[in-house]
Amino acid sequence: MTEQTVERTKYPFSVSVCMPAYNEEANLPGMIADVVAVMTERFDDFEVVVTNDGSKDRTGEVLRELALKYPQLRPVDHEVNQGYGAAVFTALSSASKDVLFFTDSDRQFILEEIDLLAERLNEAEMVVGYRSPRRDPFTRVLFGHGWSSLVTLLFGYTARDIDCAFKLLRRHTFNAVAPSINSRGATFSAEWLVLSKRAGYTFAEVAVSHLPRRAGAQTGARPDVIKRAFGELWRFRVRLWKESSQTVTPVLSE
Repeated sequence: MTEQTVERTKYPFSVSVCMPAYNEEANLPGMIADVVAVMTERFDDFEVVVTNDGSKDRTGEVLRELALKYPQLRPVDHEVNQGYGAAVFTALSSASKDVLFFTDSDRQFILEEIDLLAERLNEAEMVVGYRSPRRDPFTRVLFGHGWSSLVTLLFGYTARDIDCAFKLLRRHTFNAVAPSINSRGATFSAEWLVLSKRAGYTFAEVAVSHLPRRAGAQTGARPDVIKRAFGELWRFRVRLWKESSQTVTPVLSE
């Protein structure tokens, strides 16, 4: 009995896969191969935009080598390291397709689960994944819960897992708020989601799988990264307070 090839029904929109990369030379060959294979099954038109955020290893060289093999790959370089949020911002801002799929380049997600997000895109302008469960060291998980709780306390509820790098959204929703996003460190996702909700965009949330990191090192728990994140978060909160006070209509006495 011969095997039958089952052809997937492709989605009726184009997609930009947007990823940051910092010292990910060991992960990128497998990650890009996986992305191209999964997206080819689902989309007639897609691109892969990866920001090399001033990596100290061969990340930039590896991306250029991979671009020769995969014409869908568009590497973008930061000459110096600018931070996680800056790398994400550059990737998203450089995208050109109808829909943006944001994920990380560390191979901690199952790319086929983009289907879970795409199924909800007809009911919301942004579909936000949450890691269930999160497969990171205990301290990272603890910090993540604390961070999401702090953002909710300061700005109201936005999403269950604010920093989950598995989001699908229509490109116009990002372009509309991008000029107002000032954070370029770990606060980027929080500011992005808060501004998107305030702009009236609708969210859907979906549980996604999360895998342990295979190679490379995480930087989110470094003291300098944490210090920068709290500074950016406080400046964002103060900014919104100031903007709110400036838009209050004065009551005129008769």
